[in-house]
Amino acid sequence: MNVDTDLLSIQEMRDAVKRAKEAQAKYLHYTQEQVDAIVKAAAEAAYAKSYDLALMAVEETGMGVVEHKKIKNDLGSMAVYESIKDEKTVGVIREDKAQKVTEIAYPYGVIAGIIPTTNPTSSAIFKALIALKTRNAIVVSPHPRAKECSVEALKICHEAAVKAGAPEGLIGWIANPSMAATNELMKNRDVNLILATGGGALVRAAYGSGKPAYGVGPGNVPVYIEKTAQVQKAVKMILESKSFDNGTICATEQSIVVDRNIREMVLREIRNNGGYMLNPEEKLRLEKIISPVPGKLNPDIVGQNAVKIASMAYIQVPDDTRVLLAEETKVGKEIPFSIEKLSPIFGFYTADTYEQAKDYCIQLLNLGGRGHSLSLHTTDDQVANEFALTMPVSRMMVNTLSSIGAVGATTALPPSLTLGCGSFGGNITSDNVSAKHLINIKRMAYGIKEVDIPKPGNTYVPSQKSKSQEENLEEIVDQVIKQLGPNRTPDARAIAQMVDQVIKQYN
Repeated sequence: MNVDTDLLSIQEMRDAVKRAKEAQAKYLHYTQEQVDAIVKAAAEAAYAKSYDLALMAVEETGMGVVEHKKIKNDLGSMAVYESIKDEKTVGVIREDKAQKVTEIAYPYGVIAGIIPTTNPTSSAIFKALIALKTRNAIVVSPHPRAKECSVEALKICHEAAVKAGAPEGLIGWIANPSMAATNELMKNRDVNLILATGGGALVRAAYGSGKPAYGVGPGNVPVYIEKTAQVQKAVKMILESKSFDNGTICATEQSIVVDRNIREMVLREIRNNGGYMLNPEEKLRLEKIISPVPGKLNPDIVGQNAVKIASMAYIQVPDDTRVLLAEETKVGKEIPFSIEKLSPIFGFYTADTYEQAKDYCIQLLNLGGRGHSLSLHTTDDQVANEFALTMPVSRMMVNTLSSIGAVGATTALPPSLTLGCGSFGGNITSDNVSAKHLINIKRMAYGIKEVDIPKPGNTYVPSQKSKSQEENLEEIVDQVIKQLGPNRTPDARAIAQMVDQVIKQYN
């Protein structure tokens, strides 16, 4: 018997949305205290299974590093919880007594969550928590290559939430996802908001669904090592960041731009930290592995370690190699080392001038990371400020690991696994998406200003008659002034006659 898996997947999605809508109608009446208890329970449950979920994700997808995925799960659960636990998301959330304006939060309803294969458990936990915090329901479509681990993460959150008092079905999922079901989910009439993390085509589909959507763009992040940087420290952080979870975070550095006068120092430190610089022949071989079709990334290298990727190109590297690098001077879709690689591979650019370094960074961003992130290592605050003002990005990490700094692990940015690219990248927000983005706010405003509204037809419009009246009045006033001149005694009768003329004209 033939079974149409797309139809089964679509029906599963519809059932999940129906349950979510019914659950959200009940959840709408929960108090802030009830909501906070549910969010805490779900976060703690996910955190307790952080390592197990990380192991499951690596085994199912074949991507990344277990210990690193555990860190991402920790961030997606307890770090996110700590950042949102004190936020008011129910009822009156702000009150300005002086201006007499009261703000009241209300949820969107049912949210469609799209989860990528690169962060399948941490993103699922994160999206479930911020939905719970804002009295929304969520139905998740995981990536088909990561469905088991994503669904397990959602089950953990759902079971803990229900045990803490949440309605059944508040967190839903498609256990057997398909592209057809994902597209139908985003267009479903009972879905009120889309929270999409994934490839460019998926994000465009989210924005084209006719629903409000938070979609995020790609991150082709350049890292500039400026001449005043603490080179030893900078290079160590860059290689640790690039090899973190084998480069699967979208904010991970993709290309190094370095000033020529510190180039040799940087190359020395790269070698000291497990970096392998490819020779011209090796570079040509690896280019075909990175991008067999010009402009398209080979998915087989995503989230793989440097030694394994080198072996795909029949390149022998030391067993402790963490990152592969190649000299590059060009930027373009047809230049494999210049695109977003989602793996521990760097393009290495040498800038002869500060202006050339800026130009390289802008070219790389325009190629595929515009609006996302940029990394800078410098001790010159003026350089940092200028880059912040001129680069077309939504976040800039200075003297830290870009990959985990952008998501809030080493910076004070809000912990998030959905990073907006703003208008630079065609997104609705430039923020690290969090709970505040999943509520609407209604405002009650008392009148505090008095305004006189003129009656229709009473507006003064000067006419020719009134102009002549004004001229006559000026003549009469001039005569009065002459009567009151310093060398003359006022003639009371004459003045009375003049006043009488004025009164007659304006009666």
